[in-house]
Amino acid sequence: MYRHLFTNGIGLSGAVLFLELDLPLPWLFGPLAACLVAALLGAQLIANKPVSDSMRTILGIAAGASVTPVFFQTLPGMVATLCIVPALTVIIGVLGVLYFSRFAGYDFHTAYYASMPGGLQDMIVFGEEAGADVRALSLVHATRVLVIVVTLPIILTFCYDVNLANSPGTTIVSFDPMQIIILAICALAGWRIAKWLGIFGAAILGPLILAAGAALSGILTTRPPAEAIWAAQYFIAIGIGAKYVGITAAEVKRDIVSGLGFCIILGILTTATIGSVLFFELAPAIEAILALTPGGQAELLILAIIVGADMSFVVAHHLIRVFFVILGAPIVAAIISPKLQD
Repeated sequence: MYRHLFTNGIGLSGAVLFLELDLPLPWLFGPLAACLVAALLGAQLIANKPVSDSMRTILGIAAGASVTPVFFQTLPGMVATLCIVPALTVIIGVLGVLYFSRFAGYDFHTAYYASMPGGLQDMIVFGEEAGADVRALSLVHATRVLVIVVTLPIILTFCYDVNLANSPGTTIVSFDPMQIIILAICALAGWRIAKWLGIFGAAILGPLILAAGAALSGILTTRPPAEAIWAAQYFIAIGIGAKYVGITAAEVKRDIVSGLGFCIILGILTTATIGSVLFFELAPAIEAILALTPGGQAELLILAIIVGADMSFVVAHHLIRVFFVILGAPIVAAIISPKLQD
């Protein structure tokens, strides 16, 4: 209990500081910066996993609420960019395995799951089952998400004049109580059903699917209130910062530096891909960036909500990427691994 209170004290102090200084995304960057610094200084922070997962359900229903009949009408126009996602994922995976195995000296399974641009928790679970170095996976993926969370808002602000001070939604006081009840049911029931079915990423995908059904039927007509989105930002930020607790100099030298190097590879590949999409006018710039960047699904959904991007476009591409990685990664690993051992 003490560690949870201490962690939230650090997180809240960071949020308050960013609010007082009028800095962008105070409920995301404030707790993230404070917890990251505290963790690197040796503070024993801890993320509350049940609470963090429950916050992810908010992003799931926010994404699902955008799946309206118009979403399916616009799908044909996304075919070209949707097809890019699996190809880009394969290229990232191949280059990542070569990079981590040769540069960082990782074994195959650690290199493989460190390279997969899927959900952080999912890749750690897969990697642990395969015998990979779980700590290395955690630090590499946390670094990937951290770099993307920090750099993308900067790029969007300076290159596309995006206003990060936008409210992520209307306040709860103006909400229809029945809509709040429907949102809560979609979040909790979707999460529990998906978890019972053994779906990876259940905290996001379950609520997303249930909310999408509610939106398509016309029962759900709104996204979660701003307060809920701010809470999701806060707890997700704490979760990222807490990943660096107990880090050693050796881990910084090997895992963090390796993760940063991999981010450069991701940056080059993603920039080239987005540049091609923009050159052929396949998608608007902001939507292309948020949809094709191989970052954390939750973090990119937050940014999409805040900047007012086309949620349907962003959600469709991240669903393709997540399903492709989650369904394909273990199968490919099972095929390749025995051959490497022969």
